[in-house]
Amino acid sequence: MHSVAVLALDGVIPFDLSAPIDTFGRSRLPDGGEPYRIRVCSVREEVPAGPFTIRAPYGLDALAEADTIILPGVAEPPELLPPGVTEALCSAAANGTRIASICVGAFLLAATGLLDGLRATTHWYAAPALAERYPKVTVDPNVLYVDNGQFLTSAGAAAALDMCLHMIRRDHGSAVAAHAARMSVMPLEREGGQAQFILHDLPPAPAGSTLEPLLAWLEDNCGQDLTLERMAARAGMSTRTLNRRFREQTGTTPLQWLHRARVRRAQYLLETTTHPVERIAAQTGFGSPTAFRERFRRVVGTSPQGYRRAFREG
Repeated sequence: MHSVAVLALDGVIPFDLSAPIDTFGRSRLPDGGEPYRIRVCSVREEVPAGPFTIRAPYGLDALAEADTIILPGVAEPPELLPPGVTEALCSAAANGTRIASICVGAFLLAATGLLDGLRATTHWYAAPALAERYPKVTVDPNVLYVDNGQFLTSAGAAAALDMCLHMIRRDHGSAVAAHAARMSVMPLEREGGQAQFILHDLPPAPAGSTLEPLLAWLEDNCGQDLTLERMAARAGMSTRTLNRRFREQTGTTPLQWLHRARVRRAQYLLETTTHPVERIAAQTGFGSPTAFRERFRRVVGTSPQGYRRAFREG
């Protein structure tokens, strides 16, 4: 039986803790057998977990016996792990143990140095902080999980399920993973990545900047056929000057800013209307449904229809 150790540190996030316990615990082999034995481990017996306290039956010594170690996120990821944790995790890694983090649990795994030189992910909101704190880790905020073989990282809470199902499929095949997915009322594979959940803000312009009136006009009229020349004429400057001002004040180009505004408008229409994709493409100023789909997937990480299925009101 494959042993899974879930390490609960102070401030453990309850969902991150329970997701692997539930997903691995519900897995069944074709003969009905249980493929995983799950142990909750900690530095001490009682662990604060937000609104309640949990009792962990196993200590750090159980990590040495595990085939897989899961690191749930904690409310305030520390830069220095509690005494003995780094040593236990590095020792397990040296013995070939698979180690996976959930959400901001990536900070815990990165603190051991085991992610140095590897690609990793975490909750999109925490990704910049992870990249800043651990510059040797290549942080990808646009995916649901990253599998480096021995080390895996997942994004926000629900992505823990995606990663656990992926590991079950690696261990026991698609049939066992599909059963676990049904028990969790989850698709075995979700379309897209974290990008579809990120609020894609428009690049800001400083208050009182010379572009402020133009940006407001562009957002209100993004469905029109807007060329660089027309934008420059609206702003009363040459195209060269307009490009320079955009770079200085928004960090991007006029056309890139316009594309992002159109995608944001399309997201709103997909969420709040039943208009077909072709109509939304026309309403948001894209030249064709194909161009719309390509741009939308590039920015959001999924197709317009996939986004609508995920976010459509009602």
